[in-house]
Amino acid sequence: MYATLKVFRENPETRRLALLFAWVYFAQGMWALPDLSLTFLLKEKFRFSPADVATFFTIATIPWYIKPLYGLISDFLPLWGYRRKSYFILATLFAVLAGLSLGNWATGSYQLTLALFTLMALGFAFADVLADALMVENGQALGITGSLQAVQWGSIMLALVVVGVAGGYLAQHTPLNIAFRLTAIFPAVTFLMVFWAVRETPRGSDPEVFRRTWRSVRSGIASKRLWGIAGFIFFYNFSPSFGPSIVYYMTDHLKFSKVFIGTLDSISAASGIAGAALYFLYSKSFPLRTIINWSIGFGVIGTLAYFGLAGHASAVLIYLAFGSVSLIAQLAFLDLAARACPKEAEGTFFALLMSIFNLGMKGSAIVGGWLYTTVGYQWLVVISAAFTAAAWLLVPLVKIDELEPRAEPAGAVSPASAAS
Repeated sequence: MYATLKVFRENPETRRLALLFAWVYFAQGMWALPDLSLTFLLKEKFRFSPADVATFFTIATIPWYIKPLYGLISDFLPLWGYRRKSYFILATLFAVLAGLSLGNWATGSYQLTLALFTLMALGFAFADVLADALMVENGQALGITGSLQAVQWGSIMLALVVVGVAGGYLAQHTPLNIAFRLTAIFPAVTFLMVFWAVRETPRGSDPEVFRRTWRSVRSGIASKRLWGIAGFIFFYNFSPSFGPSIVYYMTDHLKFSKVFIGTLDSISAASGIAGAALYFLYSKSFPLRTIINWSIGFGVIGTLAYFGLAGHASAVLIYLAFGSVSLIAQLAFLDLAARACPKEAEGTFFALLMSIFNLGMKGSAIVGGWLYTTVGYQWLVVISAAFTAAAWLLVPLVKIDELEPRAEPAGAVSPASAAS
């Protein structure tokens, strides 16, 4: 704990970037503000099944699956001399314009809503890649990738607390376009913060910089260890999840209101903030392999706990107890991905691993929706828990211990030099 706090206390550049990361991820969390309204629009107006709803959100988040493209662009092609700052400005501006367009025009057209929501996702996804590239560059240099990601995900959990309550209220009481207009405010603030927080040294078009980046990309592509980690991350996240199915179950069988369902999301997110705080303070105190093994175990227990979902009280207890556990597990896998990225191509490979991460999660939601419709809720819980437990079999193959020495002593490299 003290080693982590010392790094942040002694490096003002790290504190400044951490604040930017916190806001970028908070804004990213607020992108989910219209999600519940959209889910009920698709369920009630278009009569979509759970699998159809999951497919809609999968299509809308396609920009998140091609994140390596943004990483390649940022790593290889500095814009106005900058690898990160200039693209950050353009990405956030794009998200603002798409959100305002949704607020003005998406009043019930399925095709237009899907198209503009996908374009908004593009702006958020590109900004996410840029923030993550800065996080990996600075985090690897100081050995605090886990702590910086805890800052990021603690912020997104805070946003989801707001989204859970506000999203439920908006779904119940306001038109969908109001939620989109509110959502556009958050990337607008990010747009302004970038000018203050990202103090990147211009690179120009030095051929040697290009060659170093290309060597790193080739090395990463040829790395069996990196691809093994990618497969491990995908398998863990592809475990069939509840996704939109849990909304259908709570609405149709348990008769929960929309507001209460949104409140449950806020409870889970609030619990996740506690999990992020624990990971921020103690991730440097335990081997990553140990954290991942424990995360898988608690993931199995947390999934099986959904057998007890029978009413309002049990729902609150489940979401409160396992929100923090779920986030700690997620941070452990994200930390693993960050440690595996080759230098000089951080944007490309962390984006690649996160695309695999997101693809696994979206795929799991579709499979979960299909299983819910086909075999029912109880069997969905069993199958999901079994898939999560199977991830233990892959842990010895990933050789996580080999990544531990990559963290350098605190203070060895300044964040400013790492980001230049």
